Amino acid sequence: MRHGFSRRLAERPLLCDGAMGTVLYGRGVSLDACFDVLNLNDPRLVHAVHAEYVAAGADCLETNTFGANRFKLAVHGLHERVRDINRAGARLARDVRESTGRDVWVLGSVGPLGKYLAPLGNVGPDEAREAFREQAEGLLEGGVDGFVVETFSDLTEIGLAVEAIRATTDLPIVAQMAFTEEGVTFTGHGPEEVVRHLRALGVEAIGANCSVGPSVLYDVLERMHAESGGVALSIQPNAGLPSRLGERLMYLSSPGYMADWAGRMVDAGARLVGGCCGTTPAHVAAMRAVLDRRAPGRTAAVPSRAVAPRVVVVPEAPGVATAHAPTTLQRKLDARELVVTVELDPPRGHGVDKLVQGAKLLKEKGVEIVDINDGSLGRVRMSVLATALLVRDGTGLDVNIHFTCRDRNLMGIQADLLGAHALDLRNILAMTGDPPRTGDYANATAVFDVDGIGLIGILRNMNEGLDATGNSIGEPTAFCVGAALNPAASEPGRELERFHRKVQAGARWVQTQPVYDLEQLERFLIQAGGSPVPVVVGVLPLHSYRHAEFLHNEVPGITIPDGVRSRLREAGDRALRVGIEMAQSLVHEIARRYQGVYLMPSFGRFEVVAEVLDAVH
Repeated sequence: MRHGFSRRLAERPLLCDGAMGTVLYGRGVSLDACFDVLNLNDPRLVHAVHAEYVAAGADCLETNTFGANRFKLAVHGLHERVRDINRAGARLARDVRESTGRDVWVLGSVGPLGKYLAPLGNVGPDEAREAFREQAEGLLEGGVDGFVVETFSDLTEIGLAVEAIRATTDLPIVAQMAFTEEGVTFTGHGPEEVVRHLRALGVEAIGANCSVGPSVLYDVLERMHAESGGVALSIQPNAGLPSRLGERLMYLSSPGYMADWAGRMVDAGARLVGGCCGTTPAHVAAMRAVLDRRAPGRTAAVPSRAVAPRVVVVPEAPGVATAHAPTTLQRKLDARELVVTVELDPPRGHGVDKLVQGAKLLKEKGVEIVDINDGSLGRVRMSVLATALLVRDGTGLDVNIHFTCRDRNLMGIQADLLGAHALDLRNILAMTGDPPRTGDYANATAVFDVDGIGLIGILRNMNEGLDATGNSIGEPTAFCVGAALNPAASEPGRELERFHRKVQAGARWVQTQPVYDLEQLERFLIQAGGSPVPVVVGVLPLHSYRHAEFLHNEVPGITIPDGVRSRLREAGDRALRVGIEMAQSLVHEIARRYQGVYLMPSFGRFEVVAEVLDAVH
């Protein structure tokens, strides 16, 4: 006999709710607190969040139990309350259904254990099954209609979760994996392999959630659909990529943008859509309106008031650059010559041949300096020092290192900087860095002993012959130190204040995020009273209208004017050519008004940047 949830899923697409943690944090719950225990300690708050999602039009509620397993609860001393917390979570969602009188399905949320499985970690298969079984039994006692196992990175771990639940009940299971921007899981499995593996486990629906925004997960959906074999598909993206605002992360995709993608996903075959990190009742209400237009006859719900988007605390630290023969970059800055540098991303593996060949192509176009990223967006790649050395030695180009504070404590920062100087890698763009929770390893520990301003202070001390504590390091270093600038920041006052502090700390130049409106940059600098240091302006060529929409709506720090996006939409198949022409025009204008241009290739397309470089000449 098919369960009610299964029959309804077969009849028409269902809308799931959005993020729970986003709304709870917006209501004042500390990020360090245990969200799951609120089922016991503050049930009215959890009840209210569920009720807002039902009012917004959600067909399914996920219980507030994503982290309610013995390992994650042990961090808060709650490992003996697993059953109580899960049972209460299920009952709260059921109470909302009863009190609202809506036909809503309650799905028990089960997330990863928060511990790596053996042999990478020390959790064995039997121990993992027992932890999942314990959680599932608590949810069953609370009366769930089914389960959603979500945000898993490891096929083995999600398989153990499904096995444990299936050994306990025959209720429907929705199984969702997390994917990277490259369209694979964090353990390297493609959508097709994920579908084949999960389909064999007998789950009701297979899908993807979290980690990235809707445009990436739409591509994952299309690839899953080809292998689904009739199994329902489920997609619940984040509200884009998070933007760092002080000690917070903000997810920026609007309700309208998310709703538009939800409609596309249903058209592409999704049977269950919803939202993950950063989504709120406002996002769900917008999705409801889009889905109702595709399935007339359903009574639309009255949307609830919007709730503040998810914010994630990132530890900030105190305070926050300096002078052998000058580097090529330093010489050009001092001589007020035009600086042209191109960004290179370190490889995800250990081979650099493609990167070196791309750098050689750029050198043929007259490029003398390249930038090397340091684990941007929290992704695991080859170390920045090794990549910089291999590219420099393979091409002869001067290298500007993006150096971040995430992965190194105060001792490690200084050790790596001394090593970089010994290798004659002396251009440093000092950055705070993206927290790991935005990338591949959500359980990895971030350090952040200092932020980008503090890093500039450390470099200034080294250029004076001292370490961070004032002890002598012998001969002073000769680092050329720059700082990042975002003229389109969501909090311009804070960005202005940090800009002044970076310059005061010793930054020799500033390098901007991608800019598509030079007048916006000009207004920012006027408000700052001008820039006492050279400005190198970021340019990221656009490849298509969809590329522009993705960057504008999902990538923090990038704002693309309506007119630019309209030109790309109207260009159709000529969008890449139009994108190159716009970038060339922008580069030409930057060369007239500013010290330098910082070009960023998308998708590893060095040939596109090479064509843009023609404008420099």
